[in-house]
Amino acid sequence: MAIDIQENRNEGVDLRERGRDADGRTIFCDGRLFMQLLVFTGFEQHPKILIRTLNRSKLYGALYSSLHDPRGVGLLTVSENPEFFVTELQDYLRSTPFHGLKCRTELTFIGRTYAIGYETDLNETLFERPKRYVCNPEWPWAMWYPLRRAGAFEHLNAEERRTILMEHGGIGQAYGRSDHAHDIRLACHGLDQNDNDFVVGLLSKDLHPLSAIVERMRKTQQTSRYLSSIGPFFVGHVLWQQSVS
Repeated sequence: MAIDIQENRNEGVDLRERGRDADGRTIFCDGRLFMQLLVFTGFEQHPKILIRTLNRSKLYGALYSSLHDPRGVGLLTVSENPEFFVTELQDYLRSTPFHGLKCRTELTFIGRTYAIGYETDLNETLFERPKRYVCNPEWPWAMWYPLRRAGAFEHLNAEERRTILMEHGGIGQAYGRSDHAHDIRLACHGLDQNDNDFVVGLLSKDLHPLSAIVERMRKTQQTSRYLSSIGPFFVGHVLWQQSVS
């Protein structure tokens, strides 16, 4: 999702993700990864029942125990094909113990990976890193939430937007370098039932860093001035992970 999407009156719109190679030349990738979080409540049995069915499945992603609901779980699934979520995933949910649980639709998030335009390795950005992050057993704590930018942000000039995003991104990179928290950013324009723009996933070995980075981000220009909404939040601890082969 490069900032300056190319539109050509003769050829139409180019929706490929874009980056730049080491020589500054534009590179393209016509693909992306989709992730969906479904949160359920009403689970009265031991989690191993769900884990057994997931181990027998062909699903990839993570199952979380909810921090806020003792009977709640969150299922994050990953696919390059969006049809997966309305075919294979739904068939799986209807034929397993998930069928008897209540889906908390207010905590259903779905989004797609994207490139900003400067990345030198689009495969790493769009596919490998997000999959690796979700399934890293060393980062069992997860926080997922949507956000919506205020319209005023889009009226800033390119340099102002870049400065604001660099402040925000720099904090995330600092937490990542310290192995305190690692982020997954998904675009969800038109996909979110509450008209949000992005879904953010924060992953960590401990719970405190996730709270700390959200607290720190509140002080940035983007959060304090240019977000119209943030949340609701799902916070969970990993029960199961399965990597994409």
